[in-house]
Amino acid sequence: MMAVPRYWREIPARYNLIGKRCKICGNIYFPPRSICPVCRRKSVGQMEDYKLKGTGVVESYTVIHVPPPHFEGEEPYIMALIKLDEGTYVTGQIVECDEKEVHIGMRVRATFRKIMEDGEKGAIYYGYKFVKEE
Repeated sequence: MMAVPRYWREIPARYNLIGKRCKICGNIYFPPRSICPVCRRKSVGQMEDYKLKGTGVVESYTVIHVPPPHFEGEEPYIMALIKLDEGTYVTGQIVECDEKEVHIGMRVRATFRKIMEDGEKGAIYYGYKFVKEE
């Protein structure tokens, strides 16, 4: 049996922006799907891995001033709905950017960052966040 932390590290979409592309209609999905909602039954076995570029535009955002416990010390922080260049949407935290700089239409790119730590001696979880594209 595989250890739980190792199992989570081996999920490609967890640490990379890897979605699925329908070979029939070309639509791209993230998180990955096994069936295209447009083509339905025709897409069974027709979904292929697709590595997203990780660049996109802020469509909407919010500044969170009272975070959940595992975000303590990081307030305020910015969460955004981002439309990736491939047309799919993701929700992510925007880092290394002052809340006054963030705006709808701002170009961002994905970056690999620490998400949280599970207790003092627990596992550290990593994933993608977004930074302002220069």
